[in-house]
Amino acid sequence: MSNDETTRRVALEMDHPIWDRFFTVAPLVVVGSRELSGDFDLAPKHMATPLSWQNYFGFVCTPSHGTYQNIKREEAFTVSFPNPDQVLLASLSAGPRCDDTSKPSLQLLPTFSATKIDGIFLSDSYLFLECQLDRIVDGFGDNSLIAGRVIAAQVCNSALRMNDRDDHEILHKSPLMAYLPPGRYASINQTFSFPFPEGFRRDGQE
Repeated sequence: MSNDETTRRVALEMDHPIWDRFFTVAPLVVVGSRELSGDFDLAPKHMATPLSWQNYFGFVCTPSHGTYQNIKREEAFTVSFPNPDQVLLASLSAGPRCDDTSKPSLQLLPTFSATKIDGIFLSDSYLFLECQLDRIVDGFGDNSLIAGRVIAAQVCNSALRMNDRDDHEILHKSPLMAYLPPGRYASINQTFSFPFPEGFRRDGQE
């Protein structure tokens, strides 16, 4: 690819959402919530992120989805971070609902129970969060931000950062799954130290 091709900028029309015109990198998580019937629902989300350096986590959803309605009613949800080799299981959690609103594909998914809230996780993930609803912020077009406070968390030993473990080796042996919207994914097992400037602090103070 020529240098001109890589540096030439293309203006995008703003009368339609821009996000399917290029790739970005996002996590892929599976959010669990409790249905009105008492059953549990699992649904994949990629617009998801920690909310501050404290124990808050949020994701984007839409009021028409069962996940939104479940969390608004039950005020709690779980978050599973699947491994790259679990991508098919994460995909199954997006299976369509039947006329009775059930999701038969969920019967194929291995799960286990949360410890602090009434919820389930997707087994064979590497990180598990239990969240109490903090707030819902509506009005991002048709979408909403669901924010929760993390009240319990578990991480697989192979993915746990420790003083006697090299970060590069952890990620090499326990790759992370990244979602590249609008429809691709990647396994991340090669990483590099970020070149922070001398004296950098994450709180922004000198």
